[in-house]
Amino acid sequence: MKRACVIGWPIEHSRSPLIHGYWLKKYGIEGSYSKQAVRPENLAEFVRSLAESGFSGCNVTVPHKEAAFALADVREASATAVGAANTLWLEGGKVHAANTDTYGFMTHLGHEARQWQRGTRPVAILGAGGAARAIIYGFLEAGVSDVRIFNRSIGRAADLACHFGARVTAYPWAEFATQSSDANVVVNTTTRGMKGLDDIDLDLSALKSDCVIADIVYVPLETGLLRSARERSLKTVDGLGMLLHQAVPGFEKWFGVKPEVTPELRALLEADVNGAA
Repeated sequence: MKRACVIGWPIEHSRSPLIHGYWLKKYGIEGSYSKQAVRPENLAEFVRSLAESGFSGCNVTVPHKEAAFALADVREASATAVGAANTLWLEGGKVHAANTDTYGFMTHLGHEARQWQRGTRPVAILGAGGAARAIIYGFLEAGVSDVRIFNRSIGRAADLACHFGARVTAYPWAEFATQSSDANVVVNTTTRGMKGLDDIDLDLSALKSDCVIADIVYVPLETGLLRSARERSLKTVDGLGMLLHQAVPGFEKWFGVKPEVTPELRALLEADVNGAA
């Protein structure tokens, strides 16, 4: 029986078992997917003993993503670009690492807002953390020539712009309204708007009518940012799809089947998220 898991500290909040359990049942696979609480000081031992413990691999959540990247023997470009890994698997006796957040976000965006690729207008990114890295990488890989980062700490945004090169520029948070009026897509990669935290207070009035507003937060499903965008008749993309699609590559690596993100699976996760909101 093939086994996989998600590791983190803490780990109780993870919805990955709900997703992978659905797919295991749907495709009739004899396998299991569990939560494993792993302390930071025990991470290296856990990763090195994956095969011995009977695991084909694992998902990685906070606070282990950067450490898991460093522990891997082979790193895909997605992980190297972000400097963090959220998916590990065993192949040829070695631990391989990828960051599937890029795949998850870009796939969901493409499904929900195909018009985002029209023209050559810039993309605006709110925040400069790990999620921002993954999403910026995705836009650059898709051919976007102008990515603008808005962050309260301009130094952190500048470091990120330097990491990715000439197509990425850093701006102070206060300049969002003036420097993003021509944006094709605006993405919130911060935790603002998450349950228990304040919403993002942004002036969206200068945005063009066909601008797409995306948020990676999925509890609640409609954040304050998305609600403000909807009230202005802007196209919105919530964060739940990113969560669902980022799980696809790992499942395929561990269990040998590329799963489908179905309306039924989304409804299952929506019910769970709404219960927590």
